[in-house]
Amino acid sequence: MTTLCFDFGNTRLKVAVFKDNEMQEAIVLKDDSEATLHELLAIHKPEHSILSSVIKHNPQTENILASQSTFHKLSAATKINFTTPVGKPETIGADRLALVAAAVHFYPKKNNLIIGLGSCITYNFVNQYHQFLGGGISPGMDMRFKAMHDYTALLPLEKETWNIPLIGYDTRTNLQSGVLNGMAAEIDGIIHKYEAKYSNFNVVLTGGNSSYFAGQLKTRIFADHNFLFKGLYALSQLNNCGN
Repeated sequence: MTTLCFDFGNTRLKVAVFKDNEMQEAIVLKDDSEATLHELLAIHKPEHSILSSVIKHNPQTENILASQSTFHKLSAATKINFTTPVGKPETIGADRLALVAAAVHFYPKKNNLIIGLGSCITYNFVNQYHQFLGGGISPGMDMRFKAMHDYTALLPLEKETWNIPLIGYDTRTNLQSGVLNGMAAEIDGIIHKYEAKYSNFNVVLTGGNSSYFAGQLKTRIFADHNFLFKGLYALSQLNNCGN
């Protein structure tokens, strides 16, 4: 059985292909046009599909997926494997719902902090009773580089590098050190605060920029670049069961 899990984020439009509970591949879509979707569906012929979107995507996307598969749109109405004792659960982002669902599915009965590194850094905490209590959101890597360029007269627009200096020796390396080392220190600090409060504690690092930080953090973590896709698949199984 094939399931397509779509993740439409602020930076990329991606889809993961699952067959018989195993993720086969992840694909970056060039766009969400009808032609692109029809081509993808013709190749993979999915029985099930699920969409997590935090953007204003092509309105025909949902109709096309529903016409050629058992389709579910991730939303506040989605059946989930955890509770959300917050003031307005309908305001929780679709991406955060998927990350928490994956944590409960793969690391049940633990206090889980899932850190998503994308356009923003999201800190998502679900306790050992499977209650999603919330967390925090801060600027992501690209946003930090862009903000320093946009809100100053002379600082250039920089980007990430694998060779991260502690002490910058020119403007470029000062910006890289400030952003990358600053993010690593922020993440370590947030993890430490949770560790001090909760036992039976687990940390998962995921998202497009996770590879830059997995080896830098002082705390033992599980790094899984495809964790959101795994959460979408778990939610697809839960919501499409019997359909």
